[in-house]
Amino acid sequence: MLEVSQLTRFFGEFKAVDNVSFKIGQGEIVGLLGHNGAGKTTIMKMISGYLEPNEGAIKVDNIDMQLDPKRAQRSIGYLPENLPIYPEMTVADYLDYTSDMKGLIGQDKINEIKRVIQATSLVEKLLSPISTLSRGYKQRVGVAQAILGKPRLLILDEPTNGLDPTQTQQMRELIHELSNEATVILSTHIMQEVDAICDRVLIIRNGELAVDTSRDELEKSNSLLIATSLDYSALNSLLVNQPGILGIETSAEGSTKAGAQVHRYRIAVEDATDHLQLGAVISRTLIDAGAEVYGIGEERRDLETLFREVNSAPMRATTEEAKDAA
Repeated sequence: MLEVSQLTRFFGEFKAVDNVSFKIGQGEIVGLLGHNGAGKTTIMKMISGYLEPNEGAIKVDNIDMQLDPKRAQRSIGYLPENLPIYPEMTVADYLDYTSDMKGLIGQDKINEIKRVIQATSLVEKLLSPISTLSRGYKQRVGVAQAILGKPRLLILDEPTNGLDPTQTQQMRELIHELSNEATVILSTHIMQEVDAICDRVLIIRNGELAVDTSRDELEKSNSLLIATSLDYSALNSLLVNQPGILGIETSAEGSTKAGAQVHRYRIAVEDATDHLQLGAVISRTLIDAGAEVYGIGEERRDLETLFREVNSAPMRATTEEAKDAA
């Protein structure tokens, strides 16, 4: 659906986006994560055709954005972070105006406006001036204009920014519904959004693509966590020759539970090892040795941990103006 190849963009001498490449298939919901100034919005603007890259190529539905931008843009719906809505217009007038901008005419335009106001639950606000709407409804108006014309690629830049918890949940549900008919790119710096909505994660750091992984792969780790009565020396002596184990480290301070000493460890495991099978072998080995096993299971990584690891290295020097431009 979308192919981005070696995308690079400068603002003056500052390289806001640096050789970014990725592909997104039809129906995916992909989270684009990064700190403010990382280059997320610049990438979104280039994909939408609003900015031209200095280097690289963008194909939307196999249409080259540089060779045929108008045709490529017909497949795109875009909700920018700061939506340029006109407060004096009613919702109906604004959607009529944006339909004209997208080239919709006649009955097709009428049918599309009806469809998007139903999809975004704007029927009761149709004749209301946009200036009177809450932030949540203004965001819905933004989504409504983005999905006019049934775009196959939907780009949402910070769609829940400034919304209260109820409005945020409503927006998440709406995005899930929209993904039934469109590929969705969700640009955000809020990791909870990606956890709640996305199937895949792209992390941008200093304008570069640092991580491209599915949510399932993200959560996997090559470690087992175990709580046992054994101290480190005893545990290590029992497991030192066990195939599949790379090493053992203490994961937390020991504690006492119901009068028993509890020690917690992280066991590093080889890539190809079956975690469940190895866990069963470790449990039997410890129990046969007379030890207590209080718990054993796979360690699951979370997005926040990965994001922190990716961004823990020193940032390259930049100016406030360059950050704003990105």
